[in-house]
Amino acid sequence: MGSTGGVIALAALLVVGAVAGVVVQRRARRGRHPAGLSGLDAEVEANHWLVRLGGGLVPPDVRVWAGAEEAAGRALTSAAECHRAARVQLAAARTAAEYGEVARVAKEGLEHLRVARTALGLDSPPAAPVPGPAGVFAVTSR
Repeated sequence: MGSTGGVIALAALLVVGAVAGVVVQRRARRGRHPAGLSGLDAEVEANHWLVRLGGGLVPPDVRVWAGAEEAAGRALTSAAECHRAARVQLAAARTAAEYGEVARVAKEGLEHLRVARTALGLDSPPAAPVPGPAGVFAVTSR
């Protein structure tokens, strides 16, 4: 009976070790991908924000943007610069963290775009969510 107890104890230790290994592996994976996103998910999200920014840079009426005041013009220029920088970063990105940076720059551009549209008296789209603690996103409004 003593050897049976030893076999059961050994089997229990193996099960506990396997479970611990799986938990450690999942936590390590989560650490590599911000907010638990895989590289492909992060790429899709970054592309989404870049497309949204690019679409926002298309003026609804060119005459409105042509007559923009200095503050609106600076905000539009900043938004266009963010769009260009995010496109360059997206072309070079390979990891979830790099795609996260692309999304951050595109969201920064969306904020500049919101400021410009407000200065021009145009309807602003809803504010883009900004990263909070641990990669959690929240919608901000001013």
